[in-house]
Amino acid sequence: MAAKSVLITGGAQRLGALLCRQFAQAGWEVWCHFQHSEEAAQHLCAELRAAGAHAHPIRADLADEAQRQQMVQQITTQTGALRCIIHNASTFEPDSADQLNVATTRHQLEVNLLAPLSLSSLMAQQPYPSSSSGERSIIHVLDQKVFNLNPDYFSYTLSKLALERAVALQAQALAPSIRVCGVAPGLMYLSGPQTRENFDVASRVNLLRRPTDPLQVAATCLFLAENPCITGTTVAVDNGQHLIPLPRDVMFVVEDILKAKRGADV
Repeated sequence: MAAKSVLITGGAQRLGALLCRQFAQAGWEVWCHFQHSEEAAQHLCAELRAAGAHAHPIRADLADEAQRQQMVQQITTQTGALRCIIHNASTFEPDSADQLNVATTRHQLEVNLLAPLSLSSLMAQQPYPSSSSGERSIIHVLDQKVFNLNPDYFSYTLSKLALERAVALQAQALAPSIRVCGVAPGLMYLSGPQTRENFDVASRVNLLRRPTDPLQVAATCLFLAENPCITGTTVAVDNGQHLIPLPRDVMFVVEDILKAKRGADV
């Protein structure tokens, strides 16, 4: 079997950092992508190397096709063809269908959709030393919103919807050499302008009444990367949040409830 190397986009912080740790601990050689968080990426990779892992920070602007190509070329030159890519990085900007900012929408589509598709294509073009079916994989980190629609964060949601559909299309197109899966997490971290008070309530709006554990999301990505029999499917890791439909993003619904409660307490 070829060396297990993984590129994790947005790998320096939050879920990305947990993904880097999980894969490193499982014996993978980790490429931790970052754009602005160089200090965090360097510190994380140094920590992983001190624990005996192989870890490398690598910078790229995912909105720039030339930089995407350069990143993949650097990885290929240094360690050979990738075994796995985790498309974790994304932009999350508020907008609406009736107040669309075309530049903002275009940027979110570039980073959240076109970058994963482009990097996946570049990976598929790499000569791979093993012909064993099921070894290589691509994993798209999505959002439970793709199964639980509301119109808030319109462009972000649109980009994730398209990427979720790409899971099946890529699985068909890249088989048998590469598997493609998706992971759709629930609310794990403070999101956008969200307050801690809001998060503490919103993160429990799911069937299990508890926040989604990002460690479990990272563990699911590792499981999918190492299971050679799974392709073309998306796993919701959200405590059942996608089964509780709301008219707006959960953050805004909870904020309205908290405001009403504050008013009633006056």
